[in-house]
Amino acid sequence: MQLTLSTAALSEAEGDLLVMPVFEAEIADAGARSQAFLAVDAALQGALSDAAAQENFTAKAEAIFAMHALGRVRSRRVLLVGLGDSSRFEVEGLRMAAGRVAKFAAKTNARSLTFALPDMPIDAAIRAVAEGLLLGGYSFRAYKTGKAAQSPTLTEAHLALPHGLAPTPEMEATLQDAIALAEATNWARDLVNTPSHDMTPTILAERAVDMAREAGLFAEVLDRADIEQRGMGMFLAVAQGSVQAPKLIHLAWKPEGEALNAPALSLVGKAITFDSGGLSLKPSEGMVWMKTDMAGSAAVLGAMKAIARVKPPFPVHAWMGACENMPGGAAYKLGDVLTSHAGKTVEIHNTDAEGRLVLGDILSLAAADKPALLIDLATLTGAIAVALGLFNSGLFTDDDEVASAILEAAGEAGESTWRMPLDARLRGDIDSPVADLKNVGDRYGGSITAALFLKEFVGKTPWAHLDIAGTARSKSERGYLDIGASGTGVRTLVELVRRRAAAMRSVD
Repeated sequence: MQLTLSTAALSEAEGDLLVMPVFEAEIADAGARSQAFLAVDAALQGALSDAAAQENFTAKAEAIFAMHALGRVRSRRVLLVGLGDSSRFEVEGLRMAAGRVAKFAAKTNARSLTFALPDMPIDAAIRAVAEGLLLGGYSFRAYKTGKAAQSPTLTEAHLALPHGLAPTPEMEATLQDAIALAEATNWARDLVNTPSHDMTPTILAERAVDMAREAGLFAEVLDRADIEQRGMGMFLAVAQGSVQAPKLIHLAWKPEGEALNAPALSLVGKAITFDSGGLSLKPSEGMVWMKTDMAGSAAVLGAMKAIARVKPPFPVHAWMGACENMPGGAAYKLGDVLTSHAGKTVEIHNTDAEGRLVLGDILSLAAADKPALLIDLATLTGAIAVALGLFNSGLFTDDDEVASAILEAAGEAGESTWRMPLDARLRGDIDSPVADLKNVGDRYGGSITAALFLKEFVGKTPWAHLDIAGTARSKSERGYLDIGASGTGVRTLVELVRRRAAAMRSVD
């Protein structure tokens, strides 16, 4: 889809759809209507407001009302999309509304549209609408056949600036950044949606390297012998039940000059390309979506794709331990004691608590480089979805400054995130009678004890853990989300990097 900024009068905008985002008050009260709404309604001789009233359209968030323009404006149809209550409006609502428009366009075979940007801070409006249209236009069709394999038809979208505004280089840069970020998120979605037989650890590593070469990132992939040489006993144990070889993936953005020595940011993504549960076998209904257990790594990879464009004045490293968790004859067993990269020993009480084992070794490896901040993303626990539902990721950290930075970035990105307690009173739940740790705690506070387990492997490095088990996959179509991978985490990480880069550049 090609996106451009436009200053054309809305009544003169050509194409299949003329899109007008509206608040509830604009429908209920003619005096509250925007100049754009009034102008289009006048061009339609009042038919827009009359028809909306007749159809009981109230502009509830993401609600859609469409009418044929009957030749009174240049677009074939006029589309109202609801933004809800203006007193409770957040920019994410505009992003979701734009995603809803993209889905409507696909279902009605629209090829082009003009989207009237609402009267609000223009950079935020451009970002939200561009991201919403591109994310909402996403559809994973790689394994469909016939007509179902065809991509959505929307190929052209014009973002109409409010009356009196002219495009600036800053606006154009904002648009291009939004396009790049949405494309990186959709690329990450593709990784997650791909079935595990076509997204093995080896293939994931190949995709990562190909992307890195395209984006100008450093990339290296280490094999089993290299992993053994580094003493990553937990990672190797999880991998040993599968015929698929494990891969240790390392990507990096390395700035030039003195910036190369600036405090680094390190990102770690859980990369279990399929999780059967191992010998603690999952039931079928719990296993069918386990191709998505590498969504943390996809988020990190998608973020790195966009971060290469941001070019921050500090290094950014990405680490992933890719493997399958399978119940083969060589699989690790309950009661086994593993020796981690950090030297700590871990007794296995559940082989389906494998993600924290691999992450523990990768976090220990990444922390050895002493980054300024270490963040991991993982579909780690079902308990986080029980606690927060399917719309909020869980944030764990004992550093208030780090928590604030991540929550602010997530809020700006539109990815709902809630800080969870990293309650030290539960630390005793992962003590083992025969080893330093066991890999699961008691039933209660499962997401907290999982985070406390990870904390054991970061030392004194500032660290945060994002549990995205509830948000990595959407169970229904809504806004810019399709059924399947959401791409959550990509936008938060990129926004965090943008903010750190801006802060460093302002000091310089």
